[in-house]
Order: sequence, then structure tokens, then C-alpha cells
Amino acid sequence: MSYTCKKCGAVAEEPGHLCNPCGDEEKCSFCGASGVNPKHICKEKLVSMKYVCGGCGRAATEQTHLCKPQPIL
Repeated sequence: MSYTCKKCGAVAEEPGHLCNPCGDEEKCSFCGASGVNPKHICKEKLVSMKYVCGGCGRAATEQTHLCKPQPIL
């Protein structure tokens, strides 16, 4: 199943990989906190971030998770 961003129209395989994420809250795969939304950034996740979206400013570990990826320098 694919998801489409309501803001920019980008398509992603997971609901949290969009600048306007959709889907239910879930458990953080980095820190284990439960009930977090896809925009949750914990200290462990922040260290792993390598890219920022030039459109919405969201950070990600991989380019494919952003609609306009730019490397964090």
C-alpha cells in the first residue's frame, strides 16, 4: 500500500515518510517510547539524521524518506 502526502503530493510506502504524515501513532524504533507520531525525534534518532527536506524541513535518515532531500552538513 502506498500513501500520498496531503501537502506536497509525494508518495511513500510508509505513512510516516511524508511531510504531512498520516497513520496511527506507534512505538519509536529508536528510543522505544510508545504513542509517538511519525514526526517524533528523540535524541537517539537525531544522531542518525543525515538529510533534511528542502520543502518542509523534516529530517530523515535516508533520502527516500523526504520529498526534496538535501544532505545535512
